[in-house]
Amino acid sequence: MSTSTKNSLPPKFDFDLLVIGCGPAGQRAAVQAAKLKKRVAIVDKREVVGGVCVNTGTVPSKSFREAVLFLSGFRQRHIYGSGYKVKSDIEMGDLTFRCDRLVQTEIEVIKNQLSRNNVELIQGHARFVDGHTLEITSATGGVTKKSAERIVIAVGAKPVRIPKAAVDGKMIFDSENILSLRKIPRSMVVVGAGVLGTEYGSIFGALGVHVTLVDKLKKPLGFLDEDIIENLHYQLRGGGLTLRFGEEASACRVDGDSVLVDIKGGKVIEADCALFAIGRQSATEDLGLDRIGIEPTSRGKIAINEHQQTAMSSVYAAGDVVGFPALASVAAMQGRRAARHAFGADVEGPDYPCPYGLYSIPEISHVGLTEKEAAKDKIPYEIGVARYREITHGHILGDESGMLKLLFRQDTRKLLGVHVIGELATEIVHLGQAVLAHGGSIDYLANAVFNYPTLSECYKVAALDGINKLKRAKEATPSGVAGKGV
Repeated sequence: MSTSTKNSLPPKFDFDLLVIGCGPAGQRAAVQAAKLKKRVAIVDKREVVGGVCVNTGTVPSKSFREAVLFLSGFRQRHIYGSGYKVKSDIEMGDLTFRCDRLVQTEIEVIKNQLSRNNVELIQGHARFVDGHTLEITSATGGVTKKSAERIVIAVGAKPVRIPKAAVDGKMIFDSENILSLRKIPRSMVVVGAGVLGTEYGSIFGALGVHVTLVDKLKKPLGFLDEDIIENLHYQLRGGGLTLRFGEEASACRVDGDSVLVDIKGGKVIEADCALFAIGRQSATEDLGLDRIGIEPTSRGKIAINEHQQTAMSSVYAAGDVVGFPALASVAAMQGRRAARHAFGADVEGPDYPCPYGLYSIPEISHVGLTEKEAAKDKIPYEIGVARYREITHGHILGDESGMLKLLFRQDTRKLLGVHVIGELATEIVHLGQAVLAHGGSIDYLANAVFNYPTLSECYKVAALDGINKLKRAKEATPSGVAGKGV
């Protein structure tokens, strides 16, 4: 077949898609566009792929957590005693060794995936020239321009810092350099009891570090179910953490071999080191967004529509740069969605409920409504609860404090929410997610046969608990249905 004059003309743009950032959102956007036979390149200022997620965030922190749980013997202490350890003298090198290996493995996997899909990698800092053109400055100072029909911003986020706390990576840390600690400290102040602060605070607590967790909110993690929050705080205190909520840190300074954290009102907390985890802000500074009419919020977030499209129609944004829920799993979905919409492909499937996971010790996950949300929406609901201490596999794993809670409608028994705290919470929540996504009721969970022994049995126990509550409520008020949320 002969080549037409039209096809022999040079392309209007260098690429069909340019992606800024190589985290989960950027990777998935690039690969999805490549699957649609588009010419794709990723621009990232890092020398390695994977973004914050792989290099300093999710992968190393979760690997660190797993190393702590294993070497400290934490999971087996209910069986062998509180003094049990796999390794008696644990050092930071023992813990970060696992992290480094897993990070390198993930980097190689991503590089291979991008190579297989012919995605070009361009190292450098990108700034917008217009809605189709990026100016890219390399590490050596060289400047080139690349253009594309569509551009996806997936630069992620970075830690928020308070003015009077100089994060030095030696005694004062943030979530992206805390694993550079030279040795395990005896004491640590964690400022911020949100997701990252709670995760790292509980992980270091499992190592025997005396952790003081400070937050200006009286009840941090307010998006979680109340029972889960109470259970979490009970376990954190039992693990030796000091919780100082409703207190705000105003400054932090180094004094000899100690760090002093000033609390508004005059208190001072002394420790070997401090970790600031007071939130994250989108890394949108110096992208030249003003040149294309995009105005980020005070924390750098970019406004988007349901297709991940920004105020500039040729530019999309995905991942942590757009804000909540700031999950790697959601970022990946958003990246794919942006690429598919950008090139006219159908968006795949409906928006199923998204699970949220906290890799604290204990682990937490939930999907769907909380009691507070159901009550606010005036939904007549009931709950069913199963505790790990009632489940054989809970005893096998050495977790007697975990629990699974189901939220469901009283009238239809339709599942509304699932809340889990304990071992493998982020895994077993997915069964509830599937039932919830397809409009199922707790009757399925009550009647289904689960493998024995497994933690999934919690679903059956919790469903039966909820059904029994409905029966008791009906017997107590024969004239009508009574219960929570009415």
